[in-house]
Amino acid sequence: MSVLEFQLSDLSFAIDISVGHLMHFTVVEEGRLLSPLHRAPWVDDPDAVFEETTPANVRRLSGDFFCAPFGRNDVEPGPTHGWPANSAWSHSGTEESEDRLTAVFTLERTVMGATVEKRLTLRAGHPFLYQEHRLSGGEGAISVAHHVMVRMEAGGRLAVSPKAFACTPDEALEPDAARGRSILAYPAEASDLRSFPLADGDTADLGQFPPGEFHEDFVTLVEAPTDGPGAAPGWSVVSRNTEQDRVLVLKNAAELPVTMLWMSNGGRDYAPWSGRHTGVLGIEDGRASGAGHADSVRQNRLNARGFPTAYALSEDHCVSIRQAIGACSMDENEGDVADLSTASGCVTLRFVTGREKTLRFDEEFLAGA
Repeated sequence: MSVLEFQLSDLSFAIDISVGHLMHFTVVEEGRLLSPLHRAPWVDDPDAVFEETTPANVRRLSGDFFCAPFGRNDVEPGPTHGWPANSAWSHSGTEESEDRLTAVFTLERTVMGATVEKRLTLRAGHPFLYQEHRLSGGEGAISVAHHVMVRMEAGGRLAVSPKAFACTPDEALEPDAARGRSILAYPAEASDLRSFPLADGDTADLGQFPPGEFHEDFVTLVEAPTDGPGAAPGWSVVSRNTEQDRVLVLKNAAELPVTMLWMSNGGRDYAPWSGRHTGVLGIEDGRASGAGHADSVRQNRLNARGFPTAYALSEDHCVSIRQAIGACSMDENEGDVADLSTASGCVTLRFVTGREKTLRFDEEFLAGA
């Protein structure tokens, strides 16, 4: 059985240990089931067709997975997004108490010689899944990222923590019109996320999803500089129109200085995508260059401007990467999200209407405490 399920009070998650993907994460709020994560339509289709070169992370595409390296795997042999997203994990054990559950998993392969451990934690009363990945030992440098995916039946809004700028890579995700299409300009950069260049000369609001029809696009949002470890966390909040809920993704902005957005809205015509993968927004918090592992570990346009794109590995060192995914209902009277802050064991959402919503949250987790 490759799928393991865990539950604590009104929270649950399932993980596909054949590839380390979160299949689902659910929160019950006042009798309503919130399920914020996406699962590709072909995963449960026994008749799904794949191109021979399709990696396991696409064949089993679900919810969220940990990438090491992120994107192109061009330093040591391995599939796109690395072995943590494409190969088996072992369940090392579960730590349980009345108000906390932590499931621990170990990757059955190494990454640049490092052992990789996954720790997934639920806390009673906290509408969040706390994730930690530990890379112990190894040699060289590795880029990393999470790969959270949210699907919107009829679009939604994205609010994010302050960013320095947004940029696209040198080449579009789908440059071959015979296989798919992209609509953003490549390469391009903008400091105003509400006015990002499109290929046709117009602009798009990156806070509005989707920004167009039948497209596959990728853009990197770079965190505004912080004032040190005590600074506010980096965050993304997706407000889904039809689903009437909000999906929260929080990180330590100093550790993971970029949030890469993958917009998958029917822009790929080849199997297994076949134009049916629509309304999906990937929120990929990382320390990485979107151009792949080799680019992440050499000088690139991000680290040249002071934003790190890789972690150094060493025999006697452990790298810890932490992130949290949460969900809450959306009241139509709240309006758009204006800000998010963490303090005193809570996340506070502030809306343009002046209203607020508070959720229980362990803010010390992101700081590594």
